[in-house]
Amino acid sequence: MNERTESAERLARPLIRLARLVGVATSYVGMSDDYHEIEDDVLVAVLAALGIDASSDAAIVASTRRILDERHGRLVSPTVLHIAGREDRVLVNTPILSVPKASLTLENGEEYGKLEVGAGDGSQAYVINDKFIATASVILPADLPTGYHTLHVQVGSRRQDATLISAPAQIDVLDEMKGGHLWGWMAQLYSIRSSESWGVGDYEDLKRMLVDAKSKTGADFILVNPLHAAEPVSPLTPSPYLPVSRRFVNFTYIRPESIEEYGRLSETVAAKIRELHAQVEPLNGDAQLIDRDAMWRAKMGALWLIFKSGRNSERQAAFDAYKQEQGDELESYATWCLCYDKWGAPNGKDDNWEKTFTKDSPEIKALREQYPDTLDFYRWLEWVAVEQLEDAQRAARKAGMRIGVMSDMAVGVHPLGSDVWWNPERFAKGATVGAPPDMFNQQGQNWSQPPLSPLDLENTGYRTYRDMVHGMFRQAGAVRIDHILGLFRLWWIPDGKSATDGTYVHYDSNIMLGILALEAQRAGGVVVGEDLGVVPSYVADSLSEHGILGCAVEWFEQFNGTFRAPADWRPYALASVNTHDLPPVAGYLEYEHVKLREQLGLLTGPKEDFEKSAQAEHKAMMEMLVKNGYLDPALLADEQANEWQIIEAMYRALQDSPCKLLAASITDAVGEKRAQNQPGTNNEYPNWRIPLADGDGNVVSLDALFDNAKLQQLTAIMRG
Repeated sequence: MNERTESAERLARPLIRLARLVGVATSYVGMSDDYHEIEDDVLVAVLAALGIDASSDAAIVASTRRILDERHGRLVSPTVLHIAGREDRVLVNTPILSVPKASLTLENGEEYGKLEVGAGDGSQAYVINDKFIATASVILPADLPTGYHTLHVQVGSRRQDATLISAPAQIDVLDEMKGGHLWGWMAQLYSIRSSESWGVGDYEDLKRMLVDAKSKTGADFILVNPLHAAEPVSPLTPSPYLPVSRRFVNFTYIRPESIEEYGRLSETVAAKIRELHAQVEPLNGDAQLIDRDAMWRAKMGALWLIFKSGRNSERQAAFDAYKQEQGDELESYATWCLCYDKWGAPNGKDDNWEKTFTKDSPEIKALREQYPDTLDFYRWLEWVAVEQLEDAQRAARKAGMRIGVMSDMAVGVHPLGSDVWWNPERFAKGATVGAPPDMFNQQGQNWSQPPLSPLDLENTGYRTYRDMVHGMFRQAGAVRIDHILGLFRLWWIPDGKSATDGTYVHYDSNIMLGILALEAQRAGGVVVGEDLGVVPSYVADSLSEHGILGCAVEWFEQFNGTFRAPADWRPYALASVNTHDLPPVAGYLEYEHVKLREQLGLLTGPKEDFEKSAQAEHKAMMEMLVKNGYLDPALLADEQANEWQIIEAMYRALQDSPCKLLAASITDAVGEKRAQNQPGTNNEYPNWRIPLADGDGNVVSLDALFDNAKLQQLTAIMRG
């Protein structure tokens, strides 16, 4: 169809009006500038996932009226945003001729006092039960301190509190980034092993990697894969982007020998742990596949031995304080781990414990009482994991890194994980998150993750999101938000539908970006938003306004078949040559992505067409490199022989970008060709299980990583 917007007749339909009322998109424009209108059955299913009945004409009318009555009947929205340094107004619903009163309690418990009340927004009065409801406004002064405060509103005998988030207008740019840039490495932590690893890279390896990266290359950060919590028992989910909880970190990355208690073990116990390590140490030399399960079976035995050996009074006090601080959130994850341990993996079946029991079931209470040591073991694992990750970040800063760890935040969580089981009300039911079709994934993507409910976020002061961001900034100097478009809108796919049959659901991006700004300001940190793919232009503008960097990927910086010169890229971005969803440059130059997609059946058209487009893209990239003086055209006479020089040219190009952050890939630096992940696949390709190796298939150990000749050549380019 040729229309770019919905017709007046369509917009007047009750179903369309209901969907738009609650932020459900009824049309969208895709990456190829193709216009789509959402089918009725998709809208009805997405509304149902939000708990809104649109199953009939009568239900649509009733749901619309209920929502409007609720919005106009409450005194104030449950969550309101204030931008520090500005005078803001918060609308209050009040009966005509009534004057509201308002006061504020600050985050630290201090009473801020009464707030001035002004006129409303002039909107027409709304009628509820024959009573006319108008609006007034509470004036929030410009000098209100930042923080999570409580707004108290009273009209007559009615009183209502709201979470007031007072956030900075934007995140301050680090001094070093104001007139220049910082650079760092991108790495998949699990893939980089040292001689002391247990077959998988761990937090001690991360610590060493950070320190070596600074001392031997001058880097100021390392962007790592998401380190969110995983399962407690094998088999472990390979994807770091499908965690069981985003609130906690992955304790399978613990290095047993780095736990303080290890140094005080008896020789008998220490010998047992050395024996367990010896069983998996050969895995460090496997260049084909990461074996998380073998690692965890051995490591978990070692960790249990350390846990049962006990702690001195000082360490026990620290552990007790951690448990007290984390409260119910830690209980959710530890209890879920205990259930998984004793009753088996959640499998989605109706008779499985995950479906049968809730956190309040007597069977859950009985299990906790039956296995108090095991329950405490899982609390302890999380405490130790957090200690080791925070220690890695401290070591990075002590070594002189300006940022240190850049943690990656996954889009969502596993549908059978602890977050969803313990607090199901936080998530939509009957839909998963994904992405519509685009040029890189022609069938769309379904990530199988239940989306956070925008209604629950608003009603709870965004507590779930606040706690997660706060926790990540305790352990990192920067946070990268995967698919930051999800803070604006998420592609919801109703259960039983394909990834093409979904629609966007909108979130309050101003509040969520405000939380990011507040937490980053408190930590003196940086936020990067992965804004690739089908992203409206207003998203990039909003990120810049908030001081949040987007992403500029050299292979994606193209328009109508021509690559943009790096000098023309936007300044507020993290610039890189590629991403973890593409093969390393050596593989991409050899069309590894074409071979994989054909082999895995991911193409929607003839292979020849995709090959031609890939060849045209390749040619255009070479033309950009030559045109801008990064590559000697004579080298193109034999690309295979001069592949490393082409890779160097692509990294030289980054230096001309105005981007505030630049990142080099560890895989590119050692000549690896295999992709870490192929979107649209699960076990068809060994996603997230590829160990670091060079172009000849030899394992590259962390022990010698930063002395690698090619890595040092790339370092010289990145340092300028």
